[in-house]
Amino acid sequence: MAHQLRAKVNGAGAGIDVSEFDKRIIEHLQQDGRRPFTQIAADLGVSEAAVRARTNRLIERGILQIVGVTDPLKLGFHQQAMIGVRCQADRLLEVANEVAEFPEVSYLVVTAGSYDILIEVVCEDNDALLRFLTERLRRVEGVRETETFVYLRMVKQVYAWGTR
Repeated sequence: MAHQLRAKVNGAGAGIDVSEFDKRIIEHLQQDGRRPFTQIAADLGVSEAAVRARTNRLIERGILQIVGVTDPLKLGFHQQAMIGVRCQADRLLEVANEVAEFPEVSYLVVTAGSYDILIEVVCEDNDALLRFLTERLRRVEGVRETETFVYLRMVKQVYAWGTR
């Protein structure tokens, strides 16, 4: 997965009509975001112009984005963790927005359940994770408590949702 380009289907397109043809293009781009339109067109039995136009439309509508996906371990980031955060009820969205700006945060969702927010962080090492927790996250006004789940091994991570 390191340094490969992958296509990612955005949730922003929820409720927008996506044809079977669109989904087939997306599947090809999810396998390799650098795959030439000519190759996709040949595989699907259509013109390159049709593939290019549909891909551009998917991107413009916010359904698809093509991004570079890197392997954090190969870039020197050896500590990843998921952190559950409980917040003051009246500060939930402010906390979420503030924490989302931290460069260590790669993923953040507001949730219903035991935690108000779940965040994924990517740090260089244990010391960097400790600094993030003590000097940044726990100092955000409205953060009441946190629980950190350190990743020991990534078993599965996919970018191919939405087409199957």
